[in-house]
Amino acid sequence: MTGPTPPSPYPLGLRLAGRRVLVVGGGAVATRRVPALLDAGADVLLVSPELTPALRAHVDAGRLHWEPRRFAPGDLDGAWLVQVAVDDRAAAAAVSAAAAERRIFCVRADDRSAASAWTPAVTRHGPVTVAVLGGGDPRRAMTVRDAVRDLLGARKGPFLTHSVEEGAPLNTTGGRVALVGAGPGDPELITVKGWRLLTEAEVVVADRLVPGLLLDELRPDVELVDASKIPYGPSRAQEEINRILVDRARAGKVVVRLKGGDPYVFGRGGEELLACAEAGVPVTVVPGVTSAIAVPEVAGVPVTHRGVAHEFTVVSGHLAPDAPASLVRWEALAGLRGTLVILMGLKNLAAIAATLIAHGRPADTPAAVIQEGTTAAQRTLRSTLGTVAADVETAALRPPAIVVLGDVVHALTPDAPPVA
Repeated sequence: MTGPTPPSPYPLGLRLAGRRVLVVGGGAVATRRVPALLDAGADVLLVSPELTPALRAHVDAGRLHWEPRRFAPGDLDGAWLVQVAVDDRAAAAAVSAAAAERRIFCVRADDRSAASAWTPAVTRHGPVTVAVLGGGDPRRAMTVRDAVRDLLGARKGPFLTHSVEEGAPLNTTGGRVALVGAGPGDPELITVKGWRLLTEAEVVVADRLVPGLLLDELRPDVELVDASKIPYGPSRAQEEINRILVDRARAGKVVVRLKGGDPYVFGRGGEELLACAEAGVPVTVVPGVTSAIAVPEVAGVPVTHRGVAHEFTVVSGHLAPDAPASLVRWEALAGLRGTLVILMGLKNLAAIAATLIAHGRPADTPAAVIQEGTTAAQRTLRSTLGTVAADVETAALRPPAIVVLGDVVHALTPDAPPVA
């Protein structure tokens, strides 16, 4: 005999802007859930002895508050919602019990049946957010969510798979890897094909700069590997990333390597493709919208403009001009008349500017620096080559940021304020 049908959950849209949400746990589940809470404007308190690099980046940016310790009942003070993102059932049960005593709804990653609230499968299409509950079955919810997403405008396209090099061992497990460019920060700027591959993924290896909301929409059974490369901080060796891609694919998994911007624009996608090809793993490469062009665009700076610039050059500034390992000929760039776009150059901006000026680039060359372009945290600073490094320090801009030099900085917005 079967028991009575359990009551259905009551669907509700929570307006969390400015309201405290407690997240307990700092691992992969929290990495997936926190971005959606931040996007909703929640005041997030994260309690965990350790954090993933992606979560630490949110802390460093001042987007949430972190208590580096285990949960204490006092953490619930002022909370409207609790997300328990730990796999320790006893610890999770203690948090949810304390939340129940205070009549605070609690989501549990370890045991949906013991939770007082569920996170739905979500798809976003402009101002429309669709949340699907599958009666406790996350796969059913994801299937319905994906069908709704397709109706809202997604289109399917054929695979374009990079062939394995002749002589490489053949992979017979059915596993494969997709190198997917996630775009510059706005989750809606991922390509339709990139999004479709994410919905098919069994393993996602993600960089720090990928849009967090994309991770929030992954199926709950997807293995998320945080391969964050925080500038000048902790990083996972490229060899380890290559090993993970190959090992998971050889185990028969569908693996998506999700990278900010485009996989091949200073993204080491070529190295990852070569590692997979050598191991006989088929690879699909999905181009992404590169921040080098998109971020200046959304800040009102076209990299070219008729009658202003007939060329633009994109360089990496992660090494100082006098670094022995630098491959950039800054003295040659100083003589160009077009637009210069510098990625990863904030740390060395003073040295870069001085070098360009020393080799003939005028100090009054217009300059723009755009922090976290295409996201809600975007900030734009307009300056000149001679003063931009000092102005960036005064404005407390931080990575990720794009530097643009050239007359195009004022081509569309000649009266723009210095900092926006």
